[in-house]
Amino acid sequence: MLQKEGQIRIPSGCAISGIFSKSGKLINGEAIRQSISVMHDRSNGLGGGFAGYGIYPQYKDLYAFHVFYDTNTAKEECEKFLEHHFDIVNLSKIPVRKTPKIVDEPLIWRYFVYPLPTKLAASHLDEQEFVARSVIKVNTTIQGAYIFSSGKNMGVFKAVGFPEDVADFYRLEEYEGYSWTAHGRYPTNTPGWWGGAHPFAMLEYSIVHNGEISSYDANRRYIEMFGYQCTLQTDTEVITYIVDYLVRKQGLSLTEMANVIAAPFWETIAGKSEEERKMLTYLRNAYSSLLITGPFSILLGFNGGLMALNDRLKLRSMVVGEKDDMVYIASEECAIRVIQPDLDKLWSPKGGEPVIVKLNEGVNL
Repeated sequence: MLQKEGQIRIPSGCAISGIFSKSGKLINGEAIRQSISVMHDRSNGLGGGFAGYGIYPQYKDLYAFHVFYDTNTAKEECEKFLEHHFDIVNLSKIPVRKTPKIVDEPLIWRYFVYPLPTKLAASHLDEQEFVARSVIKVNTTIQGAYIFSSGKNMGVFKAVGFPEDVADFYRLEEYEGYSWTAHGRYPTNTPGWWGGAHPFAMLEYSIVHNGEISSYDANRRYIEMFGYQCTLQTDTEVITYIVDYLVRKQGLSLTEMANVIAAPFWETIAGKSEEERKMLTYLRNAYSSLLITGPFSILLGFNGGLMALNDRLKLRSMVVGEKDDMVYIASEECAIRVIQPDLDKLWSPKGGEPVIVKLNEGVNL
């Protein structure tokens, strides 16, 4: 029977949620699972995932590589590469809980590593660039191997499935972090597969995204001129690389980065003060190919902070709540209320307005 809009619920695709403690208080992974599971109907079981920060305090100075392998041959080849370029301090399978709701899982391993000093010196690169290039090298040249998380004291956990089932699969209740993000996927024009689930990550940056990027081809062509390669069959991947490029490589602040990817309209810029007008005009002209068009809401996780951003027209929903030192961000208010019903403040950011929260001054994790 033909269904008409209004007779059935048509969600605006995907669910995102984030929790952040400005005091650095550790939050159990069960909280973010509970938050994202309330928005079950916004995803369709083709992808779910989480990013946690502060979850590896015992290895906080090492890069944590989370890796999918299709075969043991791919694992052997990847480990040979890692041993040649890194000091592997610890390696193990990532603990999982077998469930009939998560199927066809790859081999999932975790490595705590640090660049070999001789290799790093010979590369004439800084440490982060060396790691980033190594990750891209593995992901583009070793068939069946995919490093999907590579930051310090953080980790991404993702799979094909509903997000609450992904949380159960990865035993998320066994982790604690000061910051969590989550995603429930509703892919519309790309396949549902393990590598295509969110979050997407590069070094410390992780992205969960609700929406669709109509500027993907232009964004991809530009960013790939700087060594990145978009191979994961989804538009969200390019956002992660844009953030890494603008913030880490170009040295832009988070606000300046937001004013590139969700740049104000020219008529809005014209109404700003002279100083703001000059800055915004420069950013729009210098990085015009990195303007992201189309409906989106994103959560950007990074070491020590969390940022939320809507597209300029606010075509995707996003609400922010605060309680004491805690900040909650989600696609729907219910995802916040289920874990914190008594809020001090609740609001919806304007289109293109970044919401940036960071650890309080003096907090040392």
